Amino acid sequence: MVKVGIIGASGYTGAELLRLCAQHPSVEVVAATGDSQAGTLASHLYPSLAAAYPNLVFEEFTVDRFTGLDVVFLGIPHEAALEIAPQLVGKVGCVIDLSAAYRLKDSSLYPTWYGFDHTQPELLAQAVYGLPELYRSQLPGAQLIATPGCYVTAASLALTPLVRAGLVQSQGVIVDAASGVSGAGRALKHGSLFSTVDEDFTAYGLLDHRHTPEIEQVTGAQVLFTPHLAPMNRGILATCYARPQGDAPTTASLLASLATFYKDEPFIVVRPQVPSTKATLGTNTVHITARYDERTGYVMVLAALDNIAKGASGGAVQSMNVALGLPEVSGLSTVGMYP
Repeated sequence: MVKVGIIGASGYTGAELLRLCAQHPSVEVVAATGDSQAGTLASHLYPSLAAAYPNLVFEEFTVDRFTGLDVVFLGIPHEAALEIAPQLVGKVGCVIDLSAAYRLKDSSLYPTWYGFDHTQPELLAQAVYGLPELYRSQLPGAQLIATPGCYVTAASLALTPLVRAGLVQSQGVIVDAASGVSGAGRALKHGSLFSTVDEDFTAYGLLDHRHTPEIEQVTGAQVLFTPHLAPMNRGILATCYARPQGDAPTTASLLASLATFYKDEPFIVVRPQVPSTKATLGTNTVHITARYDERTGYVMVLAALDNIAKGASGGAVQSMNVALGLPEVSGLSTVGMYP
């Protein structure tokens, strides 16, 4: 069995990691921290975990508790991950970070987009980007994996095949994406209160959302990114616009290009139907479609996913599977919960 530890297990991504590990045939969770919830039964905070983890108690973090484990997931804020990851890399088999601490390869971007200086160039260079559909060959044997942002996963999987194939221009790409409230985390915030979110739909992070340079890094495109908050628990729907390059495509040719790029990917569904967030609920699956509008000359690509599953914890488990040589689909569902 793969011995797993989860640091920050009391947050939403941590709870999702616990859920996914519970259904993974090759994983045993041996330690789970939640410093703000230390001493609390996991099943008390999340009754959904009661059957799988009746006796699991959130602990405070100590390095010794995690030393020697096969995999340690970090479900903690960026700067906390910067502090803890160096203490674990080399002492555990693989550290999988769900924050943005090791995502951006250009360390000079961190002060502008995240408000802190990145002081670990060696670890930053060592980190492998945890999006298997695009970086699978780099994952086996990785000691540090940076799991992508949820918006980035949706936008990158929608756009990258077309950018790489030279079917769309890499300048002037627009990404409009809406996320469920769980993307803001479990902490109490005015913007995620029920009375604030219910019956509302709003944009935020105009022109300066921190996922912008990450989307550009992965896709190789210049992107205007606008995120929106939707009154739902989970899900992301990304609508991406780009100008064609070369001869004008057709909707059929765009769909064929995407389908060919993802033909062997177990978690990517390409089809003509419009994606919906509910179709991906609880899964590691991304649903993608595309259109070409002859009237305006725009290519449009849409992607839907579960922001906590494929967009965070599910993507992290998928990367773990690849890094450790386990079946890539282990512990991960492709069938959504409906209705």
